[in-house]
Amino acid sequence: MKRSRINQIMAEADDMIRSHGFTLPPFAYWTPDEFRARNEIAIRIIEARMGWDITDYGQGDFDNLGLFLFTLRNGSLNDLHRGGGMVYAEKLLISKQDQISPMHTHVIKSEDIINRGGATMVIELFGSDDKGNFGADCGGTVICDGIKRSFSPGEKLKFAPGESITLMPGDWHAFWGEGGDVLIGEVSTVNDDLTDNIFREPIGRFAEIVEDEAPTHLLVSDY
Repeated sequence: MKRSRINQIMAEADDMIRSHGFTLPPFAYWTPDEFRARNEIAIRIIEARMGWDITDYGQGDFDNLGLFLFTLRNGSLNDLHRGGGMVYAEKLLISKQDQISPMHTHVIKSEDIINRGGATMVIELFGSDDKGNFGADCGGTVICDGIKRSFSPGEKLKFAPGESITLMPGDWHAFWGEGGDVLIGEVSTVNDDLTDNIFREPIGRFAEIVEDEAPTHLLVSDY
């Protein structure tokens, strides 16, 4: 992705987030120079990989296969492993109309995916086979706003603003916006985007960036 396109996506995303009554934390608006000047006091932000995250999954087609994310807070894997401390994370995502976030699952992370506003959020679901792999013929059960719900392989569940789904490790899922763009909240256990995203197809998690102009703000992948 070109850095100029990333800068544009950041500005558009900030406008959408504000339009739904959310405001990003102060560090979101630091310039790269401000971030570098504060890197010692911002070590928690850097280590937890909090901040801007824009990906086309390395495929060069953001409008059709991509996702905007901002990690608001993220705990510690060490705390998670010992069973106490900061064991949670929170993100804001924007899934544009018909923009696919591809089929994947997690080994560690469980997550609530919440339609915070906008259009309809669609999530396509598959279960795992007995070895934990993608189960093309496997359904399962999920929790939707506290209600248990069964799904068949490849079923597409739809969520209006205010509705949510809880996904556990082994729940394979892809999602997109239907009828418009969707602001999505994610509340989860500790998030590790470097190792805990298992994609059905062999694709990358982060974009390859062409530096055609200076960054407005740093991405987590710039840290």
